[in-house]
Amino acid sequence: MSNARYLTAPAITKSMPTGIPFIIGNEAAERFSFYGMKTILAVFMTQYLMTSGGTPAYMTQADARENVAWFVASAYFFPIIGALLADLFLGKYRTIILLSLVYCLGHAALACIDLPSPMLQASFEPKTWLVAGLLLIAIGAGGIKPCVSAHVGDQFGHANKHLLTRVFGWFYFSINFGSFFSTLLTPYMLKQYGPGWAFGIPGVLMGIATLVFWMGRHRYAHIPPKGIGFLKELVSRDGLNAICRLAGLYVFVAVFWALYDQTGGAWVLQAAQMNCNFLGIQWLESQIQAVNPLLILIYIPLFSYAIYPAIGKVVRLTPLRKIGAGLFLCVAAFVVSALAQARIDSTQATFKSEVAPMVASASIDYPKTIVELKALERNATATQLETLLLEPKPTDAKWSEEMANSLSVGGIAVAVDGTEHTADWPSIAWQILAYLIITAAEVLVSVTCLEFSYTQAPVKMKSFVMSLYLLSVSAGNVLVALVNRYTQDASGNSTLEGEAYYWFFTYLGLGAAVVYLVVANFYHGKEYIQGADTSPED
Repeated sequence: MSNARYLTAPAITKSMPTGIPFIIGNEAAERFSFYGMKTILAVFMTQYLMTSGGTPAYMTQADARENVAWFVASAYFFPIIGALLADLFLGKYRTIILLSLVYCLGHAALACIDLPSPMLQASFEPKTWLVAGLLLIAIGAGGIKPCVSAHVGDQFGHANKHLLTRVFGWFYFSINFGSFFSTLLTPYMLKQYGPGWAFGIPGVLMGIATLVFWMGRHRYAHIPPKGIGFLKELVSRDGLNAICRLAGLYVFVAVFWALYDQTGGAWVLQAAQMNCNFLGIQWLESQIQAVNPLLILIYIPLFSYAIYPAIGKVVRLTPLRKIGAGLFLCVAAFVVSALAQARIDSTQATFKSEVAPMVASASIDYPKTIVELKALERNATATQLETLLLEPKPTDAKWSEEMANSLSVGGIAVAVDGTEHTADWPSIAWQILAYLIITAAEVLVSVTCLEFSYTQAPVKMKSFVMSLYLLSVSAGNVLVALVNRYTQDASGNSTLEGEAYYWFFTYLGLGAAVVYLVVANFYHGKEYIQGADTSPED
C-alpha cells in the first residue's frame, strides 16, 4: 500500500477536512464494539462464566474487579506498540487498518464462548476463549487508540487549527454516542440470548467500523512514518522536554482513571445490590453505565457553548485548570458512591439479622429462593446456596452463618409459607448522582487531555505522545488490579470490602488532586501543529 496515491500533508483550507466524517463514523462504531463488550464483562465473570461441562466457574467480586482492571490496563498499554508501529514503520492509516483486523478476531473469540458444549470440549474452555478474546481486543483496540486520535489532528494545518477543539469535542461525542447504545443493548442481549450473541454483536460493529474507516482513505492526509526522524526527535531536547513535562501531569491523570474506570467494574457490582427501578423501568445493573455516555452527549455542547464561556468571563480557563477541576469532581463522585455503599452495607446487615433466625429454624424454602435469585440474575448467590445445601451438616453453626451471609448478599428469601422477604436496597439514584458528577469530571480531564496532549507533542511524535497519555489510563487500572489482588486474604476474600473500598480510593484521589495543584503551577509547554512553527503555551 503506497502513500503516493494519497495526500501526505493537510489540505490548505480554513474549513473542516473532508475525511473527518469517516473518522468520526469509524470511532462511533468502534466504541460501540468496545464498550458493548466491556459493559458486560464484570457481570459475565461473576454470573455467567461456565466450564465446558456446563458447571459454574463464577469469579468472586474481587477477582472480577481485578480481571476487568487488568484487561483495561492492557488495552491502554498496547497504545505504546501501536504508536511505535505508526511513527516508525507503517504510518497511522496502515497501523489502524492492520490492528482493526486483530480487533475483529478478538471479538470472534469472545463469541465462541457460547459454542455448544461438545464443540467447546473439542477446542477450548470458555475461560480460554475469554482470555484469548480479551488479549486480541487489548492489542487491537489499544494499538489503534493513539493512532486514531493523532490521525484526527493530522488532518488540520495552521489555517484551520482553530477547529481542533471543536473536532476533538465531536470525536469524544462519537465515542459516547456509540457506547450509549451498546451499553443499553448488550446487557439485554446477555440476559435474553446469552454470551455468544452479547459478545458477537459488538464484533459485527467492529467490522463495520473497519469498513467505514477504509472507505475514507482517499480523503485523509496520510502523514508518512518518520522512521529514524522519529527516534531523533524522541531523544532531542524538544522531544525529551515534552515527554518529561507531560509525564509529570500524567501521574495525576492516572489516579483519575483509577477511580473513573471502576464505573465498569466496582460500580456495576455495586448496582447489583441497589434498587434499579428508575423512571418506572427496571434496569439491569450493567445498563446503568449508559448514564455516562448519555450525559457526555449533553455535557460536551453544554460545557463548550455555555459553561466554559461563562467561567471564562471570570477566570482564564486553561487546560491545566480544567484538569485540576476535574480531579476534584472525580473525588466528589466517589464520596457519593462511598455513601451509597454505606447504605448497602447497612441494608445487608439488617437483612441478615432478619433471615438468620429463619435459617436457624429451617423456615426457608430454598428451592423457591434459588429460583427467585436466578430470575434476578443473581446466579453466583444461587450457586452458593446450592453448594451449601449439598453439605452434610445443615444444622452446623458455621453452615448457618454462611447461609445467612449468602442470603444477605442476594437480598431475597422465600419462607416455607410462601412469604417473600426482600432487602430494602438503596435507590440507584445514588449512583446516577455519582455519574452526574464523574461525567463532568471526565469532560474536564479526558476531553481536555486528548487535545492538550496532541498540541504539546512534537510533530514527529504525535502518536507516541498520545500513547503516553493512554498509558496513564493503563497505570490507573494496574493500580486498581494490584489493590484488589493484595487486599485478599488466604481464602480469596477481599479485606477491603464495602464502603472501606470506596473510601480508600476517595482519599487516594483527594491526595492526588491536592498535589496536582502544586505541580501544575510549574508547567510551561509548547504547542506543535502540523505545518506550523512552535509557539509558547501556558
